[in-house]
Amino acid sequence: MPQLTFRGVPADKLLTVGEALAADLAAICDCGTDNFTMDVLQTISVYGGSSSDASYPFVEIGWFERGQAVRDRVAEAVTARLQEIGIADSEIAFRVYREDSYYINGVPCS
Repeated sequence: MPQLTFRGVPADKLLTVGEALAADLAAICDCGTDNFTMDVLQTISVYGGSSSDASYPFVEIGWFERGQAVRDRVAEAVTARLQEIGIADSEIAFRVYREDSYYINGVPCS
């Protein structure tokens, strides 16, 4: 936790910055790099009756709320690493989990 889900980002390109991104995020969130999960979804987007394998770059970050300042820094770090691999435009959304509704091995985190 946090969990980053990437759409429209090639896995092979993300691999080139994944370790550095985890280090960036760990420093921002004050935790270990092993706390981060990064998943790349293979998607097909539909636009006006046609489809494309190229989806718009979108990152969804599921986490426990850490405040606006940390959220801003995380978004900046993710954006910078995406730009490093040639993705100039992207969007990021945060999904906030409640600790009393998040379970690890059947036990709530709260």
